[in-house]
Amino acid sequence: MTTRPGEGKTVALFATCASDVMFPDTPKAVLTLLERLGCTVVFPERQTCCGQPFTNTGYFDETVPVVRNFVETFGEYDYVVGPSGSCIGAVREQHEMLAEHAGDAGLARAVSQVVPHVYDISEFLVDVLGVTDVGAYFPHKVTYHPTCHSLRVARVGDKPMRLLEAVRGITVLPLEDADRCCGFGGTFSLKNPDVSVAMATDKARHVADTGAEYLVTGDNLCLLNISGVLNRGQSGIKPIHLAEILAHTEGTTSVATGAQGAQATRGAEGALA
Repeated sequence: MTTRPGEGKTVALFATCASDVMFPDTPKAVLTLLERLGCTVVFPERQTCCGQPFTNTGYFDETVPVVRNFVETFGEYDYVVGPSGSCIGAVREQHEMLAEHAGDAGLARAVSQVVPHVYDISEFLVDVLGVTDVGAYFPHKVTYHPTCHSLRVARVGDKPMRLLEAVRGITVLPLEDADRCCGFGGTFSLKNPDVSVAMATDKARHVADTGAEYLVTGDNLCLLNISGVLNRGQSGIKPIHLAEILAHTEGTTSVATGAQGAQATRGAEGALA
């Protein structure tokens, strides 16, 4: 029997608060995918938010307990994997700063020990498991938006695209100005709504111009922001997280579209911009 690449590896699933509350199909897809590749997946129930919304708004003192909870929850695992370049990037880039802000040397040491074990799902598949072909099948035309934090903070590079291109049956269409921000930016969209809407509108227009059936990203809130504009324009383009495509196989009877479902519950006002 062929050894699966994940055999012998125990992975702690970091669902992220947004996916846990609004897009449960995404962490379920990560679980399905990792188990198919042979990993043992656990879900630490003490996990909460990564703290990024508070940190970005300047509430450093209030975020320190979030950091402390994160290291206490995930500190025992060799691999912590999440479906969000934004949240993974926040853990890597902000937690050390917050521990230093608190003047807590013990917390800073704990953060430095945990951070090297934290991966975006695309990084874990390519860099740790050493695979790009994960056995996925998705016979549709898609276009991929590489979110700002995935590129510039988590620095996942071309790994998501390499994974997409290895999916059987898929057609990946190029997206104009792919590396431009969608306008969400967390609290940016709340503080600068007019600019945010303009950015999301530009991004949605480029997505529609591709002729894709699906818009793919590795961050659900960016996906929701763009798809809200697409939905109001009745484009028919469906949002889907990268992990949900990778979890889809030839035997799968339906396509899980977490952002699409969340969008439907929010109606035509799906965009957070």
